[in-house]
Amino acid sequence: MVIMHKYHGLGNDYLVFDPNENQMKLQEREIERLCRRNFGVGADGILYGPLFGDGKIYVDIYNPDGREVEQRGNGVRIFAKYLRDAGYVTEQSFILTTKAGDVEVEFLEEDGNCMRANMGKADFMSAAIVTEDTSCETELVNEPLLFHGALYNTTCLSLGNPHCVIMTEDVSGSSIKELGPYVENASYFPGRMNLQLCRVEGRNRLRAETYERGAGYTMASGTGACAAAAAAYRLGLVDSLVTVAMPGGELMIEIGEEGDIFMTGPVEKVGTFTLAENFFS
Repeated sequence: MVIMHKYHGLGNDYLVFDPNENQMKLQEREIERLCRRNFGVGADGILYGPLFGDGKIYVDIYNPDGREVEQRGNGVRIFAKYLRDAGYVTEQSFILTTKAGDVEVEFLEEDGNCMRANMGKADFMSAAIVTEDTSCETELVNEPLLFHGALYNTTCLSLGNPHCVIMTEDVSGSSIKELGPYVENASYFPGRMNLQLCRVEGRNRLRAETYERGAGYTMASGTGACAAAAAAYRLGLVDSLVTVAMPGGELMIEIGEEGDIFMTGPVEKVGTFTLAENFFS
């Protein structure tokens, strides 16, 4: 018997696979099958954990294509909520460790439905973003790059995972679905790239659409919202406290005095599923 727990953060949904209650270890094929909307449970990714070691709580994060990724903002909040629901964590704040490093999470409500997470500092250096020329130590801020036959002024940064932010008035699902695959697989980014289209709606408000590497179009992205706010702040377009509006809802992003990026937002549980015995056969 395989048990999965499904949660979403603003429509960005994940399945939690807890190895402490399941006997099998997921492989790439199983992850792909689980995440398929029409033939599986359906999800934007898998959260595998908790894993314990050196006094830390770890989570491994996988995209729907089965590849492991370093960080996911909504994934962090969702997994923190699961840890609260399952009784692994009872404190108001704790440290969760991803492949990108430690994330401090603070529950803002007793039930753990809303939380604030320190997502670390944005790194604008090209080597951190893994560009085509990894020996080139330069920032990619408002630089023209060619995608699908057109030049776009782009700001690229890493929050443990890489993001390409394009400031534009044309922020729509259709636009990002068209451009997203070209940015994700551009030769500039051998490790593939997440894309955010972003429009400034005021000094404290942004509108963003996200196309995630290995997942495609998503209704919301935690690290994407952080990247959009960090890029707009670096360009002088917004203040340090910004609401990022996405199709699935809004996240509050705050850039601290030392550069740490704090993300505040909700999580909801969808349900717990028991897979059919022959699902993976």
